[in-house]
Amino acid sequence: MGAVEDNINLQDPTETMTENIEALLEAAGYDDMDDVVSLTSNGVPLNSKDDQGRTALHMAAANGHVNIVEYLISKGADLNSENVEKNTPLHWACLNGHVEVVKKLIIAGANVSVLNSYERTPMDEAVTRGKLEVMDAINEAEALVELRGAPVSS
Repeated sequence: MGAVEDNINLQDPTETMTENIEALLEAAGYDDMDDVVSLTSNGVPLNSKDDQGRTALHMAAANGHVNIVEYLISKGADLNSENVEKNTPLHWACLNGHVEVVKKLIIAGANVSVLNSYERTPMDEAVTRGKLEVMDAINEAEALVELRGAPVSS
């Protein structure tokens, strides 16, 4: 198992939920699948937020951890959860140029039209950072969703 079991006893009732949430977000951000699975299996709510409004999906998407993103999506993570700046996991994946994560999120139903506190969509963020491959990925994923007969979430 990962480092979480060394530092946090999930069975200890004195542990605070805040520490467990922080551990989940850290595990997702550092691509530690064992700890993500362990924490979520042991009662840490999947869509828990830290004081900045970030979820495990935000952290995995921001860091390009495709396997963690897929796991969280499969467990029902909120694709459109917003942090304090109204950025969704898709915004963060676009900002950081994580093409495969962008595709996974859109195909799973992430809203491509949501505005953050700067009035920017995920595509706008990709354009601002010059992430041409992300712009192409957004268009490709939207087309794939439409071909499957599902409307693109907006």
